[in-house]
Formats: sequence, structure tokens, C-alpha cells
Amino acid sequence: MASPPRHGKPRQGPSYRLALFDRDFLLSPAMRGVRLQIETEKAEEALRAWGVRSTIVVFGSSRLREDGPPHHAGWYAEARAFGRIASERGGALQLVAGLRDNVIATGGGPGLMEAACRGAHDAGAPAIGFNIRLPHEQQPNPYTTPELTFQFHYFAIRKLHLAMRARALVVFPGGFGTLDELFEILTLRQAGRMGRVPVVLVDEAYWRRLINWEVLVEEGMIAPGDMELLHFAAGAEAAWHLLDDAGVRLRA
Repeated sequence: MASPPRHGKPRQGPSYRLALFDRDFLLSPAMRGVRLQIETEKAEEALRAWGVRSTIVVFGSSRLREDGPPHHAGWYAEARAFGRIASERGGALQLVAGLRDNVIATGGGPGLMEAACRGAHDAGAPAIGFNIRLPHEQQPNPYTTPELTFQFHYFAIRKLHLAMRARALVVFPGGFGTLDELFEILTLRQAGRMGRVPVVLVDEAYWRRLINWEVLVEEGMIAPGDMELLHFAAGAEAAWHLLDDAGVRLRA
């Protein structure tokens, strides 16, 4: 039998902690579903407070720099120009009935994501950064709007927020992460799980050198009509015209 507490003071174990402040409990496997919901709702509340109804998602390499090799610097300049053009012409600068459309959204990191956010910043428009917590910490770029700069633990929730408000996807040259996000959206479109969201790849030469898209059709891996999910643009202005033709513009 356990000895009674001294001086009548009750003993308190972890079970006595308020659940809200019990870190061990909240980080336990049993609470994973709750953590997923919390990550979803925190970003949702902030986006709702800013009236963000729709986004234009921009993907691209985090490794490129403005002062890099000429073709890298060119991609950076085009991504920055696109962020400005889309913000000025798409409606991100204007609240209509308390709602804001076509806000630039990226993964929040450096490189071409920074460039697109910088373009929105040049226009005086908000920019969203959906950052992810990584072993080697990813720092948010300085051009995302502070109230719309998020950090996620779960890739799934980050992907959810990147996709759920997207009215268009514009993809600049990138590596594994860019390809992952690109094929995620293409798969959703192909499977009919996403609306008619146009997908524009900037710099056709890069994308055709990287992927032989026609092989997928020739080998029967995708239907010929699936190629219509892809559009290619030479640069920022051409990318915006493709979106404008697809109806991605300021809503009345």
C-alpha cells in the first residue's frame, strides 16, 4: 500500500493536467487527428479574416536566386513579373463584398516562390506563404504578408490549403518539390476531384526537356485528352493571358 501524502498535500500526476496544456498528451499518436484539424483550422481562420476567397498558386524552385546564372535570373524575373501582373489584374488588390480573389499563394520559401510573392508585394497586394517545417528549417521569404504566413507540420494539410482555393496553378522550373505539387494538381484534375483549374508551365523548353509528355500518351499511361490539362507559356505576360482566356480574372 502506498504511503499517504505528507501534510495532506494531494499528489498530482500527468492525468491531472488540463488536456489543453498537456503537451505529452497533445503530441501523442492518439491526438494526431486533432492536430490535423488544428493545423487546418488555424490557417482557415486567418484566410477567412482576410477575405481570401481564391488564390493563384505559384510553384517553382527554392534554390534559384536573383543574382544566379543568367537563365536562373531570368526565371526569377519572370516569376516576380507574374506575381505583380496577376495581383494587379486578378483582383487581389480589391475587396469585393468583403472578399478577395486571385491572391498569390506559394510554398512560402525562397527562390521562385520568393519572386512571385515579391511581385505581389511590388503591386501592394497580399501574398500567402504556406511554409512547411523541415529538418533543415525552411525560413519564410520576406515578401509574404505576415498575417498570411503559415507553418505546417503535415504536408497533407499544406497541400490541402494550396489546392482548396486555387483558381489557377502556374509552375516555374523546379525540382522534386515542384514536380510533386504539379503532379498532385494534375492528378486531381484528371480524376475529376478538382474544378477546371488551368495549369500553366512557364518556359516550355525546360518542361519538354525535363519530361517527354508524349510518351505517356504513346504508352497508354494517360488519355490523349489529358494533355489538354497542360498549357505552356514563354513568360509572365503569356501565362497571364492563358489564365485570362480561361476566365481567371477579377470577379464582378
